Amino acid sequence: MAKIHFRPEEYRSLNQEERELLAEGYLRAIEAVRKNVTPSGFSACSLTDNVVYGTDANYRSVWARDGAITALWTLDLEDEDIRRAQVATFETLLSKQSPTGQIPANVRIETGQPDYAGVGGIASIDSVMWIIIGLVHLCEARDDWSLAARHAAGLQRAMDWLGAHDSNGCGLLEIPEASDWADLFGFSYHVLYDEVLWYRTIDCFVRLADKLGDHEKAEGYRKHAAFVRKKFLKTFWPTTVQENDGECSSFTDTQYSLGDARYLVAQVSPFSFSWRCDVCGNLLAYLTGLLDKDRALMTFRFLWGCGVNDPWPVKNLYPPVQAGDPEWRSYYTVNLLNLPNHYHNGGLWPFIGSMWVRFIYRLGMPELAQRELVKLAKLCKLGQAQPWEFNEWHHGTTGRPMGKHYQAWSAAGFIRACHDLEAVPSEISHAI
Repeated sequence: MAKIHFRPEEYRSLNQEERELLAEGYLRAIEAVRKNVTPSGFSACSLTDNVVYGTDANYRSVWARDGAITALWTLDLEDEDIRRAQVATFETLLSKQSPTGQIPANVRIETGQPDYAGVGGIASIDSVMWIIIGLVHLCEARDDWSLAARHAAGLQRAMDWLGAHDSNGCGLLEIPEASDWADLFGFSYHVLYDEVLWYRTIDCFVRLADKLGDHEKAEGYRKHAAFVRKKFLKTFWPTTVQENDGECSSFTDTQYSLGDARYLVAQVSPFSFSWRCDVCGNLLAYLTGLLDKDRALMTFRFLWGCGVNDPWPVKNLYPPVQAGDPEWRSYYTVNLLNLPNHYHNGGLWPFIGSMWVRFIYRLGMPELAQRELVKLAKLCKLGQAQPWEFNEWHHGTTGRPMGKHYQAWSAAGFIRACHDLEAVPSEISHAI
């Protein structure tokens, strides 16, 4: 059973039908998460409700990012099967850690075979960060740090592996192309989404080190987090305001003269930049406390005006990359996944939609957040075969479901959005 965190009858601005929709969606979301419970942890999507073929076979795995996010967003549930799956997810992935510290992107459920890379054999960077973030939040929620203590040495190796990707000591990680959740998309070098997670990972590791009694280590990482934060904002938020910090402007600093930004740009390298808006990265930046409220409000107004929540919340990228654009890659046609308004190229993702709802709520617009939660419920109710499939992703303009059925993080995101809107005041300390 779940704690009573969500009372749709108290949503006075919604009609009875809308409140009933939210109540049904909340219970269906818990059912969907339960479909992904295995002895090894959370599967990416229901093993019994999806047919896989070819490269799709990797969906029959415990994924680091999917599993950690699902665990993180279901921490308030008191369902014992889900609670066991939360711990099992971290145990399974950490048990397959490489000698260098890398945590696998996924581990096959049937065979136990780890896969450390994404498409094309490229390392999965964000998998490692999500495991650290999720594990720390799990230990904090249960006030039990035994899981972290058992894996303390491995978690330090993971931090060392991540830190090695800051190859020039600038504070940000140098990310290989297509090496995170968007493993068929062409962002590289300093990538917004990954740098947000890097800051959050350091912040979580500070708390872990403090809890395990290594205060000197915690202080070192705390200072590094402040260094990363400063570098992050200078890199990803273009502005005409000059800072008197004594630093000279480099080519990288001046190459993208966009004036005053309204959102964090998606990618920056010494040779180019992407002015597109990575919606997921921008939402995460505020939800993790990396972006201040004033700038987050600018971002909200931009995204609202662009209609990234239409037909449903929310598109992951605005605008999508069209064939012939300098940012287009020939591999976007692999499995016809990243055509414009598809998948990572402007597709609708319910798990990002859940962050959109929480983003609006924390900006101080609770009634609008409730309205967007209703839209998210309607999206999750759509299905290819039956209602409430909590599909993986949807077409960016038609809104029709195109991804796997009963995707774990889609359902978990809806649960977390429901909890935040009912029980979490906007002034709380930030958590993903």
